[in-house]
Amino acid sequence: MTAEIICIGTELLLGDILNSNAQFLAQELAKLGIPHYYQTVVGDNLSRIHEVIKIASKRSQILIFTGGLGPTPDDLTTEAIATFFETPLEEKQEIIEDITQKFAERGRQMTVNNCKQALIPQSADILPNLTGTAPGIIWQPIPNLTIFTFPGVPSEMKQMWRDTAIPFLKSQGWGEEIIYSRMMRFRGIGESALAEKVNHLFSLTNPTVAPYASMGEVKLRVSAKAKNSDTAEKLILPVAKEIEDIAGEDYFGYDHDTIASVVGKILLERGETLSVAESCTGGGLGSMLTEVSGSSSYFMGGIIAYSNHIKIQQLGVLEEFLTEYGAVSAIVARQMAKGIQVKFNTNWSISVTGIAGPKGGTENKPVGLVYVAIANPDKEVESYEFRLGEKRGREAIRHLTSCYALDKLRRELLAN
Repeated sequence: MTAEIICIGTELLLGDILNSNAQFLAQELAKLGIPHYYQTVVGDNLSRIHEVIKIASKRSQILIFTGGLGPTPDDLTTEAIATFFETPLEEKQEIIEDITQKFAERGRQMTVNNCKQALIPQSADILPNLTGTAPGIIWQPIPNLTIFTFPGVPSEMKQMWRDTAIPFLKSQGWGEEIIYSRMMRFRGIGESALAEKVNHLFSLTNPTVAPYASMGEVKLRVSAKAKNSDTAEKLILPVAKEIEDIAGEDYFGYDHDTIASVVGKILLERGETLSVAESCTGGGLGSMLTEVSGSSSYFMGGIIAYSNHIKIQQLGVLEEFLTEYGAVSAIVARQMAKGIQVKFNTNWSISVTGIAGPKGGTENKPVGLVYVAIANPDKEVESYEFRLGEKRGREAIRHLTSCYALDKLRRELLAN
């Protein structure tokens, strides 16, 4: 038995609203061990919703709808489902009373169009909405097909799912097995290179291994199906350990780990501190570090030094080096790292300087050229050059620079 998520709303198709409901429901289905292979987004159009139901009802046994349960003419979900299965709608007095009471509690009077929300298909059960005015339904219009409808408001949908849908699905035998995953994270290696190294693991069936790529990071999802998370974890651990051994230092963490949180954990364990000097990233590096709760224990602060005057005055960069080599150079990056380390009296420091674009590049120093320098507790400074390419765009170059800088620090911490 498989489930399918159907999200209704033209605003989703236009990109006006982020479809977080589908992500939430997909994660919840995995917790119940319910496989789902399709997600569909369709606009507020009766015939197109009918077409989606026609296809989905042939390939899935659980259809989960979100959106389109409001009182306005373009809220068509309930009507579309009922007419597709040729079932009349009936008005439920208990829904009218519930909506009336909610309006009264807010000091308002229910309008006539809200009565539309009290119409549900005959024989369908009400899926109550404790906070909003739009109830959903649980309905089995034909054998081997169960339909759930939820409002599009995420907070209402999540509460209704937890309060009603989960108990119903468990009563039908679901939840006896779960799909549990560990998302392994890597930096310093491309998706294709990592995939080639672990290619023999892609044929596994339980657990399974699947690759993902995002900006500057590669991920491998290791998933297992079992009766509980402990059993699933036992299936996952040997595979995850093999992947760690293959990847070496390119592996940095899993699930909610970030490169900043991993660096912070190492610094905290060693009782060491960090400071940063930023040109190019404009505070992005410091922002990543301080997104981690408790980062004040090891991150002392930083200086955003965009102008040469600030580099000279605050970080001790020599003016003749700026004149001879330019602000975007390895030697200036090293001086920035030294300067902030001394000024903030930290064990470690990172500096970044580069050309984020879209302007400012030259033939010798194109947009995307970045230098990172790291000063260690022995006052030794190492610099690194990155060429990120101008086509990535300013935001991506700044983000990747911060990520690469933290990853270089992670590797130096592991080696030191």
